[in-house]
Order: sequence, then C-alpha cells, then structure tokens
Amino acid sequence: MSETSSPPLTLTIITGLSGAGKSTALNVFEDAGFLCIDNLPVFLLLPLLDGMARRADGPHRLALVMDARDAELAPALAGVLKEVRIRAALVQIIFLEANDTVLLRRYSQLRRAHPLAQVGLVQDGISSEKKRLAGFRQVADRVIDTSSLSPTELRHKLLQHDASPVAAMRINVFSFGHKHGLPSEADLLFDVRFLPNPYYVAELKEKTGLDAPVAAHALDNASGSQFLVHLFALLDFLLPEFEQAGKAYLTIAVGCTGGKHRSVAVAEELHRHLAGGKWVVKLFHRDIEK
Repeated sequence: MSETSSPPLTLTIITGLSGAGKSTALNVFEDAGFLCIDNLPVFLLLPLLDGMARRADGPHRLALVMDARDAELAPALAGVLKEVRIRAALVQIIFLEANDTVLLRRYSQLRRAHPLAQVGLVQDGISSEKKRLAGFRQVADRVIDTSSLSPTELRHKLLQHDASPVAAMRINVFSFGHKHGLPSEADLLFDVRFLPNPYYVAELKEKTGLDAPVAAHALDNASGSQFLVHLFALLDFLLPEFEQAGKAYLTIAVGCTGGKHRSVAVAEELHRHLAGGKWVVKLFHRDIEK
C-alpha cells in the first residue's frame, strides 16, 4: 500500500425487524470506534463509500442501520450490494429478528408507533416489514434472533462471533496522585501508597516511575512483588467478567501520593501485563509532570 492509499474499508450493515435491537447493535459498533449512521437511505450508500475511500486519514470502519423505513431499499438491494462488495474489503450484513409476541410486547412497553404502522395495528406493521425485508434476510451473513436476549446478551453475541470486526473491550490504565484529586472516571482504583516511596531517596526524588531505579525501589521487595501477583490475578479474573457484562471500556487507576513514582511504576507493569493479551490497552500518566 502506498503512502497516499487509504486503509481498506470495512462495512457492517445492521438490518432487520423494528424492535429487534438494531439501535443496541449500532451502539456496540459505535463503542468499538466505528463511524455509525442510523437509517441511511439506500441512495446515499454508494456516494458515502466513495467519499470514505478517498480519505487517507479515515475513518474506514463503518456501521449502518438500513431497514424497511426506506421504501427504496428492497428494490435496489441486489444491485447496491454488488457495488458495495466492490468498494469495501469486508462487508458484513447482520439481520436481527424476534418473534411477533416479543415485538408486540416491546412496542407496548415503549409506547411507540411501528414505522410501517403509523396508522393501524402494530401487528400489521410487523407483517409488512417481514415481507419488505425478506430479500435482506436471505443474503445476511448472520441472522440473530433476539427474542430471548437482553441488550447485554446481544452485545456479547456480537462481540464473541469469530467474524466480528468489533474490537474487544478497551482498557485505559492511568496513574495519578491523590494530592491532585481522585479520578472521577475510574472504574477500578488501586492505592499503592503502601509501597516504599522513592521520594525519600535523594538520588531518586527527581526521577519518575519510568526510570528503572525508581521502579526497582518501589517494586523489587516482598510487598511490591506480592502485590503485583495478586493484582494481575485479580484483573485476569475481572476483565473477562466485565466484558461478559457488556463493558465497552474499562478504566483502571493507580494512585500514590504525588502521581510521579510508585503509581507510575505500577501502571507501567500493569500495562505490560495486559497489553500482551486480547485487550486494547492505553496507558496515561496524569500527574507525572506536576
């Protein structure tokens, strides 16, 4: 690929019956960093893909909801999909459905009109929608029945599929200093002020936890070694549980007094441990320059 060429374009089309969970599915892709558009008219699809292909700086992962609200979708489907597969390196069509009883109950709970039954019965709208989308269901790569799925279970089903282009849960690891304030965004917070403090060692005071002698002073001891063993074991258990529960991202904060020595060293070790696995991990040191 040349310097001026664009990364390959991936496209996920989410379609299916109204009330089956399309908005929930689109949120999963949005959390994974996709450019997401709801209710895109079919006549805009090819111009959109052409415009994205010309952009060298992205975005190049696109997720769209296209469904029976667009009356022109079904007649244009075959020709449009042929052109789409020429333009995109990966095309995935996900069709969501549920049984009529569940759809009727969901509409009753939401107190919203069915898009194809603005005047009339919801059941009539469901029947019309099934007929209009029959062709889309036949060409779908995945058909998911959400009748018995909660939003969290649907998210998990989308994430765990082998062909899914959705990234795994994203993890932010950052160090901070307690004297500069607690981080409001932390999901998990670990206080490491019990570790030996390099601040009180003259030759280490002006260094940071990024320096090997500082990290060694804080961690190369019984407390530091045991803490890392227990911390890694805890997170190895917790992270899959959080992902299973539907977490799109998780923020882990590590704090010491000033945010310069011990917390930085521990956050670095934590990042090294997590970055070697399935997780998308980013590392930040909030107060290291203060």
